[in-house]
Amino acid sequence: MAELQRRVADLLFATLPAKTPSHIIDAGAGTGHGSRALQQRWPTTAILAIDFAHAMLRVAGGGVCADIEHLPLADTCTDLYWSNLAFQWCNAAAAMAEASRVLKPAGFLAISTLGPGTLEELRQAFSGLDGFQHVLDFAPANRLEVACAAANLEDIRIFAQTIQFHHPDLRASLQALKALGASHVGGPRRPGLLGRKAWQTIEARHEANRTAAGLPTTYEVILCTARKPTF
Repeated sequence: MAELQRRVADLLFATLPAKTPSHIIDAGAGTGHGSRALQQRWPTTAILAIDFAHAMLRVAGGGVCADIEHLPLADTCTDLYWSNLAFQWCNAAAAMAEASRVLKPAGFLAISTLGPGTLEELRQAFSGLDGFQHVLDFAPANRLEVACAAANLEDIRIFAQTIQFHHPDLRASLQALKALGASHVGGPRRPGLLGRKAWQTIEARHEANRTAAGLPTTYEVILCTARKPTF
């Protein structure tokens, strides 16, 4: 997950305006990789890291522990709202409304999230085994566009890009799933463990995807930028 965050952050950095902001909110900051990179780019800018997990903020070196759907911040308090791989875990409309609220007029929003093509190989491997959901479904890109428009943001731009990692076996692929936090999230959860025959089926299906580099795990990355109107 850390490598995915770094690669997506690099993509998101490329969307940022050249003008130096005076204040930045890093929403869903995690361990602070984005905050540190933003600070390196703009050393004089005040950056506030926000995350729901105290443990993450301790690693990040501090910040505000809060839900990005309910920011404990004043209106129009930041020039740049940045969020790297956090929106897939929240209500996009609620989080976007809060982003718009805290942005100053002409403020810039840059977020990344994951789209429905994410973890497609594992989703197919688990498909039809039972009536339970084993891999989280991610929302399509137009969900963000609708959320931006509802939050009265303008100059909305959506970009999509696929990132792939390769793993030596099914166990390593499932570890990637666990690291992402996308297993057994949303939908009915299976009450017991899968049997040996089911796992053999999953492994055989997943092996069908093998390439010379290994077993692929795909992430559909969605980038979204927008501006708050000047009035």
